[in-house]
Amino acid sequence: MLSLAVAVPALAACFAEPSPHNAVKEFLVGWQTGDYTAAARRTDGDPKQVGQALENVKLQLDAASIRFSLQGVTTEGDNADARFHVEVDLGDNNPLWLYDNDLPLHLVDGEWKVRWSPSVIHPELRAGQRFAVDATSEGRQPILDRNGDPLQEEATLYVAGVVPATLKDRETLCEQLFQLTGFAQDRLLSRIVSAPPQSFVPLVTFGRAKYAQLRDRLDGISGLQIEKKQQPVAPAQPVEIIGKVGAITAETEQQLGGPQRAGDTLGQGGLQKAYQDQLTGSTGTRVITYDLKSGEQVAELARWEGRLNTSVKTTLDKGVQRAADAAAGGSSVPSLLVAVKASTGDILAVGSRQLHQERDALAGRFPPGTAFSLVAADGLLEAGVDPGQKVPCPPDRTVGGARFVQTSAITGTAPTLTTDFAHGCVTALAALARRVDAETLSRSAGRFGIGADWTLPLRSYSGSVPVARTDAAKARVITGQTVRVSPLSMALAAAAVASGTWHPPTLVTSPSAPDLTAEVAPVSPPKPITLDSASLEKLRSMMRSGVTTGAATAAATPGPPVYGVVSTVTYTDKKRQRTLSWFVGWQGDTAIAVLTETPTPTVPAQMAGQFFRSLPAAS
Repeated sequence: MLSLAVAVPALAACFAEPSPHNAVKEFLVGWQTGDYTAAARRTDGDPKQVGQALENVKLQLDAASIRFSLQGVTTEGDNADARFHVEVDLGDNNPLWLYDNDLPLHLVDGEWKVRWSPSVIHPELRAGQRFAVDATSEGRQPILDRNGDPLQEEATLYVAGVVPATLKDRETLCEQLFQLTGFAQDRLLSRIVSAPPQSFVPLVTFGRAKYAQLRDRLDGISGLQIEKKQQPVAPAQPVEIIGKVGAITAETEQQLGGPQRAGDTLGQGGLQKAYQDQLTGSTGTRVITYDLKSGEQVAELARWEGRLNTSVKTTLDKGVQRAADAAAGGSSVPSLLVAVKASTGDILAVGSRQLHQERDALAGRFPPGTAFSLVAADGLLEAGVDPGQKVPCPPDRTVGGARFVQTSAITGTAPTLTTDFAHGCVTALAALARRVDAETLSRSAGRFGIGADWTLPLRSYSGSVPVARTDAAKARVITGQTVRVSPLSMALAAAAVASGTWHPPTLVTSPSAPDLTAEVAPVSPPKPITLDSASLEKLRSMMRSGVTTGAATAAATPGPPVYGVVSTVTYTDKKRQRTLSWFVGWQGDTAIAVLTETPTPTVPAQMAGQFFRSLPAAS
């Protein structure tokens, strides 16, 4: 009997697995691929309990994937140890969670088995504990004007969420919330399962109107809680420059791909959209273990600080914006007013009525008419034309085969170029095409930033001037018929005459670029361009005459002298005829361009006058 008893283990040893490598491989491959049954078979634990424990790891971490790499295996008699590296993708643009662990093995009836315990999953995990992922994000930061005043008001958002430990039926809750909002059930459930049990887990955020619409149905979902949060999301003027903010929807969540999570807000346009990442930051993440009985945290296994969210500081001025709103809002026709600081190119305000502040004021492409003569006059002066030269202003003139018409006559004696300039005489200005060549006109446009390669965080347009080789083509450029500009580019042109230097526009001073994580450095703006001092004094005198004796007298106001010109131009836009009237000029260090959709040039001049009268004293 003794010999038989001894013979049995001896026989088993003869047929024992020669190496633990297969056991290690089958366990790790089964765990990684989701074949938890196969992985559990290679342990000495209860197969169902082990398989469930391995499956729970991915659920508790809300992991996109778990991958392993074997570092080495050592064997000593009937025991072995496998060193392996773990790479957990936590999703939501979180960094990978990396750690190393040991896999203890021993021979059981001639077969290598993993010596099962929770520490096989992670060296600090113990019986009666589980993983959780604690994700945190800061509230949205405001967009500020140049003086640090917020350019949006606080509004109430309603955050629907749960405390996992209090839920009786989380699957039903997720199903009901899906029916109401469209957020995927599996994503809602995974956020609940992976969260610390005593923490409030935000699932869906609603604005005031949407919450009011769904309130009764939300109240009927057992276990769902609503938290109110105040966030700077209601934009002040200029609304389309600042941009609106909304709650993340099921559709936008799929597009984002992180780092946003349910409960965050989303910029829907303007600077709120351009600087979404800076204003919201990124989610901070901790991987923790907690005790299943007490629900208390046991250990913090890993931490990733979210990217700090910051406010966005602009060049806008709330006081100047109020003046722009009053001027544009008081108009009875579609209108735009762009104001810039002449000495720097800073955008101070964008006022509008029935036209878009970004699409039209910053990025619009409009013919300026004879308002462009402030740029063309620089070329004419360079070509030797004298502002005091007599230039008749007939009602009709043909230049190089192109016909030009002046609708309003200039009274008095034979007008000078300055008088023609002040009244925007199309026929007189067109007649000077023979006195200047195409290259000179092109250089002048360049000195005023027309066509410059500037960059703003929002869409914008610096303008374009066609190559004009014939007298007819040059006449159309001088009178602004074939030129295309935005109100912003014309405000900057006026600012150049006011300050003596053309400056590229600036809208945001901090941060330096919309994407702080970009590997490519932002494009440097064009350098300022100093205008010729001799021509400058003549240009200023001509611009002043537009307000004192010309067609822009309605812009005159008390205080520092106002300079400016007006124009009216008719053109075809997408098969529709449009007539625009402009005022372009400045007072003190504030330069503006006013665009109105009306054939009456006194309208933009009156708007300019109202704007200058309403300016804060320090502007």
